[in-house]
Amino acid sequence: MVDERRVLIVGAGFSGLMAARHLKGRFKVTIVDAKEYFEYTPGILRAYVKPSHFDSLSFTLAPVLEQKMGIKFIWGEVTNVDAEGRCATIKPMHGNSEEVVSFDYCILANGCNFNPFHKWGQSLWFPTVHAEARPNGDWPHIDERYIEGRRRHIIEEYEAIKQLNTRKARVLIVGAGFIGVEWATELQYYFPGLDLTIIDFLPKCLGPLPNSAATYCESYMKRKGIHCYWGKKYDPNSAEFMESIGFNNGSQPDKTYVCVGIKASNYMIPKECLNPKGPGGGNWIRVNKKMMIKKETEPDNFQIWGADEHGFGRVFAVGDCAIVDDMNPIPKISYPSEEQAYIVCCSLYNMDSIVYDKQEFGCFGFGGRKMIHDTHWPWGSGMFATSLGPKDACFVIGATHQPGSGYMVLFGRLSAIQKELIEVTKVWECQTGTIGTLIWHFVHATPVHLWGSGPTLGY
Repeated sequence: MVDERRVLIVGAGFSGLMAARHLKGRFKVTIVDAKEYFEYTPGILRAYVKPSHFDSLSFTLAPVLEQKMGIKFIWGEVTNVDAEGRCATIKPMHGNSEEVVSFDYCILANGCNFNPFHKWGQSLWFPTVHAEARPNGDWPHIDERYIEGRRRHIIEEYEAIKQLNTRKARVLIVGAGFIGVEWATELQYYFPGLDLTIIDFLPKCLGPLPNSAATYCESYMKRKGIHCYWGKKYDPNSAEFMESIGFNNGSQPDKTYVCVGIKASNYMIPKECLNPKGPGGGNWIRVNKKMMIKKETEPDNFQIWGADEHGFGRVFAVGDCAIVDDMNPIPKISYPSEEQAYIVCCSLYNMDSIVYDKQEFGCFGFGGRKMIHDTHWPWGSGMFATSLGPKDACFVIGATHQPGSGYMVLFGRLSAIQKELIEVTKVWECQTGTIGTLIWHFVHATPVHLWGSGPTLGY
C-alpha cells in the first residue's frame, strides 16, 4: 500500500508543521520535538513584557497533531540520525532508554538558536530544550521542554524587568537587527522607566534592509529616548568602548541583552554532514539544491548522504538548520523555511511514485517526467515586518541578499495591525484552523508564479 511509507519529521516549528500537513494524506507521518508545545517565535519578545501574550502564541502539540491532523507525535529529543540505515535514535521525554524509529524518508526541520556568544546558543528568544544544553545554561532550574516551564521563565524575566524599571536601570542591547530593534522598542513601550541604549557594529540599524526602513526605525527609537550608537563593536572589557556609548567613569549597564546572530544546533547528524563555515561558528547542515543532505567523504569531495539505488537522498534538511550549497544565504525566517518544506513535500510525492510505484511520468503520460525539485530564493524571503512596540511597525518587500535592497511599503499603525494579523492567522494555520488555513494555503501552494525564481506553473 502506498500509505505504508513512513516519513519522520524532526522539529514541530513552521517548516515541520508545513511538511506534516502536506504529507499526511499519502504517508504515515511521525513528528518529533524536544518540547511539548508550538511557539510562534516572531512574537515571543512581547511575551516577556506582557506575559499574557504567550497564550496567543503557543499551543500544546499532541492534541493538534494526533487528534486534528491524525499523525503520530513523539515528545523527545533526536540524538542520532542514520541515513544509511534509515532510522533515528530518540530519547523520549518520559522514557528511561533511547528508542530507534525507522523511516523511508526523513525531514530535518529543527531550526536554530540565536546567541553565537553562548556555547549552546542560549537566549530568551528560543527555549533551551536540548539535553546537553539545559544543565549548562543560565536557567537550569527551569525545564522549558514543558509549556509551563516556558511560561515560568517568561514570568521570571518579566518580574526581573519590572524591578529594573522601578530602579530606572540602564539597559544595554547589543545588536540592532530585527530582534534588537524590536526588543528595545517593546521594553521602552511597556517599561518607560528604563534607560535604554542599543548598539550595532554596522553603520546603521537593520543593516540588510533599505535605508528608508533603517531611518524610520532609528527616528522612532530616538524619539522615544532610546540611545542609539552604530559602528560600535561590543567590547565590555574596554573602558574606551563603554565611554563611547555613554557609560562614563567606569559605569556598567545594569542589564545587557545580546541580540546578535544565530547559532546552529544540529547535534543529531555526523560532522561530515555539517558545513564548518557560516554564521555563528558554522555547523549548519550541508544540503544541495534539492535539499538532500550531503556528506563529505574526502576533503572537498561530497556525496548524497545515504543515497538509495536511484541516487535519491532519503534525508532532507529545510529551513533554519541548513545552508544550501551554491546559493546566496537565505534569511532564517519563517517564509523561506516553509517554502523549502513545501518544495521537499512535492519532491517526496514524485520520488515515491518513481521508486515504489514505478511511475516516472504524470497521469496517462501527460505532464512530463516527475521531478525532484530544486529550491530557490523565494520571493517572500524579501518580506520583513519589524515591530516598534504594539502601535508602530514598518514593512519591507523585495529585499534580496544585497544589503540595502527592498522597499518600505507600509509603516505606522497600519503596519502594526498587519503584523498582528499575520501572527494570529499563522498560529491558527499551525493549529489547522479553517480560517488560518484558507488564508495561508496558496501562499506556498501557488499554482502560477508570476514573479520570483520558482517554476512558472508551480510544483
